[in-house]
Amino acid sequence: MMKNKIELAGAIRLFLWKRGEILKVSDLPDIDFIDISVENVESIIFSAYTKLTGRTLAQGDPVRLFILFIVNVIIMLLNKINETAKQNLLKYSTGENLENLAAFWDVQRIPAQSALTTLKVELSTVRDQATIIPAGTRVSPTQDLFFATNTELIIPAGETSATVVASCTDTGTVGNDFTIGEISRIVDPISYVAVMTNITKSQGGSAIEDDDSLRERTFEAPEALSTAGPELAYKWHAKSTNSAIIDVGIDSPSPGCVRIVPLLKGGEIPGNEILTAIFDNVSAKKKRPLTDNVSVESPTIINFDLDIEYYLTEDADISITNSRVAAAVENYILWQKSKLGRDINDSELIACVKSVSGVKRVKVVSPVFTVIEATQLAVCNNISVSMIGREVE
Repeated sequence: MMKNKIELAGAIRLFLWKRGEILKVSDLPDIDFIDISVENVESIIFSAYTKLTGRTLAQGDPVRLFILFIVNVIIMLLNKINETAKQNLLKYSTGENLENLAAFWDVQRIPAQSALTTLKVELSTVRDQATIIPAGTRVSPTQDLFFATNTELIIPAGETSATVVASCTDTGTVGNDFTIGEISRIVDPISYVAVMTNITKSQGGSAIEDDDSLRERTFEAPEALSTAGPELAYKWHAKSTNSAIIDVGIDSPSPGCVRIVPLLKGGEIPGNEILTAIFDNVSAKKKRPLTDNVSVESPTIINFDLDIEYYLTEDADISITNSRVAAAVENYILWQKSKLGRDINDSELIACVKSVSGVKRVKVVSPVFTVIEATQLAVCNNISVSMIGREVE
């Protein structure tokens, strides 16, 4: 029976996939392999007991209480069996079980990534010979964190500066968000090198890919099998570059040209280091058609102002409600910039604020509903949130 249900789930998935009706794993139907209803199990066991003994148990009968204990054990076992069976399905599998399912599609969990930045190296004087900065030369923003150059850098004779990409020596998010100029303490001194400092904000550091992301990429993996260069194939390869990438927009601005626009977690705009990594990944000979001219660009920012007025109910606590409204507004702003092509939606803003207990009415001065293209990102610029007063119900 379990095999039949797995095959049925696979058939449903394939059918809906071909019809274009499934875009996410969450769209797949829910499946249970075993009926784990407590009432059903109790009915079966008590009926069997009555049939074998001819006795009908009273509510306080010690035998009944013992059987209820046995029922509880059986329910736990049935749950365990059900969950074990569901680990064979992509929608429910986790951890190493998920990794084994992903392996069928040649998909691996993305390992933890190091933050990247671009360093500018300046010499103390003009030299008549080249200056070599070895790969692995370290610069630090703090006492216990380091960035090391990815490649050897050669500053030609007669020149005094050049740039090189550097990676944080620790993986994860710890190396993210150092602003321009913060990474500047030279750990490995080199003759004639006076300054080494970051000229881009460090970003791209991420933890090992979580189950949700791996599950979605595995579900989308069939798209990558095509050699025709479909939109979803480019999206899949781009997202597989770094687990910090949460969304990718694809379009073709002109015939033969493919534009890839990634977005990082938290609505962060990717810098040149991430864009280059994606370009290198999707431009491999086996990953794109020879005739496709691929470019990787940052999203086009569409700024909007947020200006709302709201009224409280008669019994609302002003301090608590105002604090919760501020948090709701921040959640809306994050929601708005967490996906490319997400329309600026004043209705969503109203829903976020109105969900706060104590808010009676919300008036949105701005933004107004605005359609956003697939490679654009709506980002809030100026914020004005005003509590006008109370209104009687």
